[in-house]
Amino acid sequence: MMQLYDLATKYPDIRFSPFCWRIKYSLAHKGLAWEDIPVCFTEKDLLPAPNDGKVPILVDGDKVVFDSWDIALYLDRKYPKDLLFDSEESRTQSLFIKHWSETVLHVLISRMGIMDFYDAQKDLDKKHFRETRESRFGITLEDWGGNPAAARVEFLKALEPLRQTLRSQKFLGGLEPNFSDYIMVGIFQWMRCGSRLKLFEAADNVATYQERLLDLFDGLGRASPAYASLS
Repeated sequence: MMQLYDLATKYPDIRFSPFCWRIKYSLAHKGLAWEDIPVCFTEKDLLPAPNDGKVPILVDGDKVVFDSWDIALYLDRKYPKDLLFDSEESRTQSLFIKHWSETVLHVLISRMGIMDFYDAQKDLDKKHFRETRESRFGITLEDWGGNPAAARVEFLKALEPLRQTLRSQKFLGGLEPNFSDYIMVGIFQWMRCGSRLKLFEAADNVATYQERLLDLFDGLGRASPAYASLS
C-alpha cells in the first residue's frame, strides 16, 4: 500500500495541510488505497528521501515523489485510469488554479487562520512555527493575523471568478471534478480543519460547492473533524 506523509497537529484527527488534501483527493479519485503517515514540522528526519523538507510525500513501492503538483503528474503517468488531467487544456487550467490560489488565496487564508494554525501545533512545534512564519512575514503572528474579519472579506471577493463559474457548472472540471477542484478543496479544508473562523454564508454558491466536495468519495473530506468542533 502507498504511504502519504501528512502534516500532523496536536490533535490526532486534525490534518489541515492544503497540499496534502490535494493528494488525498487525487488518490481517492483514482481508487487507490494509501496509509497516512503523520509528521510534525520538527520531525523532518522522519521523511523519506528524496524530499524538500515538506509534505506531502508519496511513497509508492521504491518510488518517492514530493511536491503536490509533481505527485499529481506522477499519479496520472503511473495510473492512467481516471485521469486527474484528461487533456493538455485540463492540465494547464489546473496549473493556473494552482498559481492563482497560492499567490492570492493562501495569503488571505494565512491572515484569517494563522493564530488557530499556531494553536493547533504541539508545544515542540510552536517555536518553529512562530520563528519561520515571523521571518517570512516580517511581523509577529499576532500582527499578521490581527484582523481575520477583514481578510475574510478580501478572500470572499477574490473568489468571485469561482463563484461565477459555478453558476454554470458543478465543478471546475465541468460535470466531474478534476485536480483544479482538489486544489480548491485543499484550501477549504485548510480553514475548515485548521480554524474556527466560518468562511461562507449558506446562500453563497461556493458554500454549496464546498459541500459537494466534502461529499465526494464517501465523505472523505467530511470525515476529518472541523476545528471548530474541538471547542
